[in-house]
Amino acid sequence: MLWPLAFALPLVTAVLQEGAPGAIAGRVEVRLPASPPRSRPAVREMERRRGAPDRRQSVVYLASAPQGAFEERPRAQAVLDQRQETFVPYVLPITVGTTVSFPNSDPFYHNVFSLSKTARFDLGRYPMGRSKSVRFDRPGIVRVFCEIHSHMSAFIVVLSHPYFAATGAGGRYRIESVPPGEYDVVVWTDGEERGTKRVRVAPGATAALDFVVEP
Repeated sequence: MLWPLAFALPLVTAVLQEGAPGAIAGRVEVRLPASPPRSRPAVREMERRRGAPDRRQSVVYLASAPQGAFEERPRAQAVLDQRQETFVPYVLPITVGTTVSFPNSDPFYHNVFSLSKTARFDLGRYPMGRSKSVRFDRPGIVRVFCEIHSHMSAFIVVLSHPYFAATGAGGRYRIESVPPGEYDVVVWTDGEERGTKRVRVAPGATAALDFVVEP
């Protein structure tokens, strides 16, 4: 599968204009079918409550970065929690160079690992209250799993520029500080790039851009 252009060092395609930065905001409506129900748990599994990942959560980002996007920036920190046998959030978008912590908030052991080409790691087993970290130095998609709980999974979307946003309540998103210009904007949902639209950002204005994600 070919990853979106934003995961490689993108070429500058936006024609920048003078003026204050703007923003891109809108809503992503996800119409994908629901995941099949899990098999009936054993009695010991019913004694503890499992969470459920939000597979509708999406990432919206510029396909190509505007000029100045690769200037040196402070190293960022992010958190991918393990709670109720679920990774929270299900999708974590970050920039290259970000260090992600994986705290264990469950009263039992977890073992976070990934076999992804972008970042391959195995943090080993550790108990509640402990946390381990990984720094992500390459753009791409990282699929994360737990070696102990096979139903646990999440995505880390590593981008080479900061012009992106994850959807929140109601599928809403907002990308801030976008230089004026025209851009191709990509929506990514549950492991795949689902669509691209072109938008113009005027100086100091917010461009409205909605997506519908269908099978």
